[in-house]
Amino acid sequence: MAAATTKLGRALQQRRTFVNARVKWVCDHYLDEVVQREKNLKQVLSLKDRIVSSPSKSLPLSSLSLLKPLVNLHITAAVFLQKYPSLFTTFQPAPSHPLHVRLTPQALSLHKEEEMIHLSPPHRNATVQRLAKFLMLTGAGSLPLNVVDRFRFDLGLPHDYITSLIGDYPDYFEVTEIRDRLTGEQTLALAVSSRWSSLAVSEMERREAIVDGFRVKKGLPIRYSMNFPKGYELDKRVKEWVEQWQNLPYISPYENAFHLGSSSDQAEKWAVAVLHELLCILVSKKTETDNVLCLGEYLGFGIRFKKALVHHPGIFYMSHKIRTQTVVLREAYHKVFLIERHPLMGMRPRYLYLMSKSGKVKKRDYVHGIERSNQKKRAIKACEDGEIYAHSSR
Repeated sequence: MAAATTKLGRALQQRRTFVNARVKWVCDHYLDEVVQREKNLKQVLSLKDRIVSSPSKSLPLSSLSLLKPLVNLHITAAVFLQKYPSLFTTFQPAPSHPLHVRLTPQALSLHKEEEMIHLSPPHRNATVQRLAKFLMLTGAGSLPLNVVDRFRFDLGLPHDYITSLIGDYPDYFEVTEIRDRLTGEQTLALAVSSRWSSLAVSEMERREAIVDGFRVKKGLPIRYSMNFPKGYELDKRVKEWVEQWQNLPYISPYENAFHLGSSSDQAEKWAVAVLHELLCILVSKKTETDNVLCLGEYLGFGIRFKKALVHHPGIFYMSHKIRTQTVVLREAYHKVFLIERHPLMGMRPRYLYLMSKSGKVKKRDYVHGIERSNQKKRAIKACEDGEIYAHSSR
C-alpha cells in the first residue's frame, strides 16, 4: 500500500494539467499608479548617492556624461539634473573651475535621514538577514555581484553595501570569485558563508506557523492569497485548474526541487514559491521583470519564471508603466498603499515630493549666476563637451 502511494505521489509530481486557455492580462489602475509614481526615482537616488560619495559632496558636471549608462538614463545626466532643481544645484568652485553639481539643502537633509536608517543596528541586522535569504534562494548560495546590484534598490541596500555592510558580517557573507554560469567568465560574486536554517523559512511558512502555532510540516498544501481587480474573471477552466493547483503540496523555496518534472503543476507551484518569497524579501515588494528573469536564469528556472508570472495574475501583477515591465506582489498592497511599509519606503515619498516640487519651479535659475536660459544651456552644453565655462558673478 505504501509503495502504491509513493508511486501515485511521483506520478502527480510529473503531471501537467494546466488547461490550454488564455490567461488574460487586465490593467490594475491602483498598482499601475504604485509603479508610475516612482518614475525617475531610482535614477535620482542613484545620482544622489554618487554625488554624496565624493569627498567634496559634489561632482564636475562634465563627468556626469559617464554616468548615463550606469544609472539607466534616457537623456543626458546634465539635462536630467536640470529637471529637478529642488534636489540638485550647480555651482562654480572658482572662476577658473568647471561647473559642479551638489545636493540642495533639502535633498541633503533627506539623505542624512536615510543614512541614519541604514546605520541603525536593528536595520543593519534586518538588512543582513534579508540579503542572506536572497542569496539562499540560489542552490549555491551565491550570485555574481552584478546580479545582486540589479536588486540593490529593491532590497533596500545602501549604495556602498560592499564596503559599509558586507565587511562587518564575515559570519554571513564573503566576496569570492566564481565562473559565471551564463557567460562562462570568471567574475566576483557575493556568497553566504553558511546556510542558516533559522533563515530558511519562507514567508508563507511563517504565516502558516502563526495560524497553527507550530512549524509547518513538509508536504502540506499552503494556499496563496489571490486578488484580482474589480470586474476580472478567470476563464472557468483556468479557475478549476487553479483550485486544484492550490491544493498541491507546498515546497519551500529554500529546498532544491529540480527533480520535479519541469513542466509539471508541482514544479510550477515551487517556482511560484520562489517568486513569492523573492518579492516578500524586497522592501518594495516589486521589481522590474527583467531582474526576475535574469535571476531565474542564474537559479536554473529558465522560462519557467515567465510562465508562472503569466499563469497567476491573482498573485503577481505585471505593470507596463515607466518604459519597462514591473512585477508587483498583489497581496502586499491595498489599492496604492504598501501594507507593511519599511522605513526606507517611508523615505521615498519625501524624495518624490521634492521631485514634484521641482516641476512647479518656473524660470528658476538652475546655474547660479547665469540669468537667462540660453546662457544656462550654453554652460551645461560646454560642460557636457568637457569644456570649462566661466562666467562673471554679479
